[in-house]
Amino acid sequence: MREFVFALEYDPGTNPVADVLAEHPEASIRSLSCHVTDDSLWRVDHAEGPAAALEALEDAYETADFFADCLVKDDCGADCEVQVLDRSNDTLVVYTYWDRTDVCTSVPHVALEHLGEGLLFETYREGRRYRWRIVLGSDAPIHDFFDALGDEVGECTGIEMLRLTELDPDHGDVDLESETNLPREQRAALRAAVEHGYYETPRAIELGDLAAELEIPRSTLSYRLRRAEASLATAFVGADDSLALESMIAGL
Repeated sequence: MREFVFALEYDPGTNPVADVLAEHPEASIRSLSCHVTDDSLWRVDHAEGPAAALEALEDAYETADFFADCLVKDDCGADCEVQVLDRSNDTLVVYTYWDRTDVCTSVPHVALEHLGEGLLFETYREGRRYRWRIVLGSDAPIHDFFDALGDEVGECTGIEMLRLTELDPDHGDVDLESETNLPREQRAALRAAVEHGYYETPRAIELGDLAAELEIPRSTLSYRLRRAEASLATAFVGADDSLALESMIAGL
């Protein structure tokens, strides 16, 4: 098995969800599931961010011309069902189902056509950047798929190949930044906190002084650090549990 990772970069006005994320850089969206057939697409997305960003994202998901990742720039005539599964102050979980028309297409549909069935999709969005990760067979024609996708996205969307690698069954070292997909603002906040000694004992800098150094509100910095710390802790515990389970199985 291999993993193929690439990113789309939407121009302003070409994707309502990307427009909202660009206006709210603290927000991000990760797919919890994504499934495709020849004539449909359904997925569940988990969004995180301030309440105002989530409210705007909820409106964007319900926009008639979004249609759960359809790459057609004009109205394709599809029917799209949108349902909010969970909503809190800083999270939003949305289910979308899309009945495809003859002119509709999407990344999963292009992948299904060129790479076949049995694919696993994972997505992550921040700003106008939309990163896709596809797990597929080792002999799948990646270049045919990528060329076809480039033809579909047209001039309104940039496309970039990031990596194509064999999956490591031994689960080597855990890349926490990759595993958690931290938004760039959270990564920058963590990096600055470490570099300025915020996590030293005793602290070399207080939160308010670090916020002033970064020229952002103290509350904003606190929010970014808390979200980043929670994501890193969850990824660490999940990886540790996975390794413990593998060790137990190996000892049987």
